[in-house]
Amino acid sequence: MNPRDMVLTSRQRWRLRMLAGVGRGTLLLLTSVAAAAVLLIIGYIARDALPFFRQCGFREFFTSANWYPSREPAEFGALAIFVGSALVTIGATILAVPLGVAAAVCLSDVLPFGLRQIVKPVVEILAAIPSVAYGFFALVVLAPLLQSHGGPLLAAAWWAVATPVLLLASCAVAGIASGRIVSPTRQRAWQAALTILLLAGSVALLLAGHHTFIQLQVSSGVNALNASLILGIMALPTVVSVSEDALQAVGRDLREGSYALGATRAETLVRVVLPAASSGIFAAVLLGIMRALGETMVVWMASGNAAQIPSPWYNLLEPVRTLTATIAGDMGEADQVSSSMRYSVLFAMGLCLLLFSFACNLVSERIVSRERKRLQGE
Repeated sequence: MNPRDMVLTSRQRWRLRMLAGVGRGTLLLLTSVAAAAVLLIIGYIARDALPFFRQCGFREFFTSANWYPSREPAEFGALAIFVGSALVTIGATILAVPLGVAAAVCLSDVLPFGLRQIVKPVVEILAAIPSVAYGFFALVVLAPLLQSHGGPLLAAAWWAVATPVLLLASCAVAGIASGRIVSPTRQRAWQAALTILLLAGSVALLLAGHHTFIQLQVSSGVNALNASLILGIMALPTVVSVSEDALQAVGRDLREGSYALGATRAETLVRVVLPAASSGIFAAVLLGIMRALGETMVVWMASGNAAQIPSPWYNLLEPVRTLTATIAGDMGEADQVSSSMRYSVLFAMGLCLLLFSFACNLVSERIVSRERKRLQGE
């Protein structure tokens, strides 16, 4: 090739700059369209929500539990609905996050590659099931089981969850406490005695929990627990997939370096892999929370739709009502033509959901940025 052919003329350089500018402009336009769509949605919802706050204020909406939108005079206290949304979301998070992160660790570092290629698509199939099918299952299958056999089911779940947790905690506490003793003989004797004592306490706690749960009477199968279980299952694919991608992004070099320094697989997972992937796992947790918080059909069918604060407030066995179910259920009855307060209060609830999601995204971005700088040593 002639070296002269590799020299660009001024016209060719101008053409390349124009093409690069057009490419950057197109990408910027596409990104701006997505951002503008989100801002327009927020602006539209805020426009219809502001009349309610101007006329009724913030105090009744956030502090009162009296939700009577069709009564004269109407009352729009949404505190019970906020509590119901929080209960259902927290219950789903407690179920989905530990199971999802544990499944992601198993897929990324425990299972063979061939088996992982089979298991992961099966887990992700859960995300393809329509939410109305989940709601129908909760209403037809899970609700009658909870109502007729709620106590024994909760007692069995208590044994299944608490037994491994208490055993691992007892062994860990005994090992840490005995490690402070210098003499090997006294160390083994102290560890054995402390382990037996902690195991006896764990068995007593298990029996006490079993006695408490077995006596429970579930008055209605459509309650916060029913909705939480189904929402936790629905959020599992999101938590598993994003967490597993974060664990895979850590790379083999950190794992092999940890093994070369003498760490076991468990120590490598706990002290190297999980801290390095913590930002991605936290993003997975937030996505799972927002998945549970934004679900409509399941909570509409399985939560009971009772605008009340449970007694006590953390009781998952009583019917509750959520923000999304209220918006979906009352939007058809609200007077959209005259822009009544019942119509505007639903947009106020939607605005609260949007602002909460926006705040979660900001927090996640902040934490991810901080973790990235920490891992890069900045």
